[in-house]
Amino acid sequence: MNSNLYITKSGKLSRKDNTLLFKNKEIKKVIPVENIKTIYLLGETSLNTKLLNFLSQKQIILHIFNYYGFYTGSFIPKEGYVSGKLLVKQVEFYTNLKKRITLASKFVEGIANNLLYVLRHYSKHGANLKDIRNRINSKTIKIKNVKDIKEMLSVEGGIWDNFYSSFERLLPQNFQMETRKIRPPNNPMNALISFANSLLYTQTLSQIYHTQLNPTIAYLHEPSEKRFSLCLDISEVFKPDMTFRLIFKLINKNMIKISDFDEKKNFCLLNEKGRVKFLQEFDNRLNQTKKHPKLKRNISNKRLIRIECYKLIKHFMGEKQYKPYSLENKF
Repeated sequence: MNSNLYITKSGKLSRKDNTLLFKNKEIKKVIPVENIKTIYLLGETSLNTKLLNFLSQKQIILHIFNYYGFYTGSFIPKEGYVSGKLLVKQVEFYTNLKKRITLASKFVEGIANNLLYVLRHYSKHGANLKDIRNRINSKTIKIKNVKDIKEMLSVEGGIWDNFYSSFERLLPQNFQMETRKIRPPNNPMNALISFANSLLYTQTLSQIYHTQLNPTIAYLHEPSEKRFSLCLDISEVFKPDMTFRLIFKLINKNMIKISDFDEKKNFCLLNEKGRVKFLQEFDNRLNQTKKHPKLKRNISNKRLIRIECYKLIKHFMGEKQYKPYSLENKF
């Protein structure tokens, strides 16, 4: 099974023959690379070009996070999957406003439907969420009449705002969010969301790398020099499951506690103990499998992200219209 390697402690990561070696004052560990596809550095880790050349040779992606848990960048091996024809098509779907709006609307519909699925689940378990679901439905209806990307982003923002309003009914008082605040997160809930979103973003980048898609060309979000914007488009559809269902589970089952955070004035982040807990559960969810109704076999959530990339490729090449990942339909 292809796996992620998470390094949360500070130290030195290097190449040792055909393996990796991580060491600090307390630890010296040799790590086989046969099944590793992605490495997450979440501590203060030193490395050298010999290691990077080895990772490139093995096509292993390296994602780097700073002390505060914020994603700062990636080392991506030289492109092994390149298609000039697909790149031209990606650009065409960006420059043609009608095609771009159509695709952006699919992403927002996917977000809304998956958020509604999450809320219906909690409604079945006694939460009073009908009014919030109705407001999200009202926003979703507007999607088909949107004429530009700015308006589409406004509709998307309204959907998320309504979803956030459900937290006061679903979570204990010490995990209330009040408002979404990103840099810096100012309370445990905002810290959890930011960390989870960063992990999902980087995992999406890892999956895109193994296809012929160019991660810089996006449709709902604007392409940016400072980020891989297509990762934002794709990961948004998976956030209801990979970010929020996971966070709700960890909080409501008392698996993540307030003691797992370091809180300072106007700033909050997961401490190392909290990060290790969250990473373990996030990785478990990535590797969780479900029966794919069309492929007739069990598919991991990680693989579903890559399948989403292939669905976009078929859309660009005119083979099949894109339908976003659906929690209800399981694909």
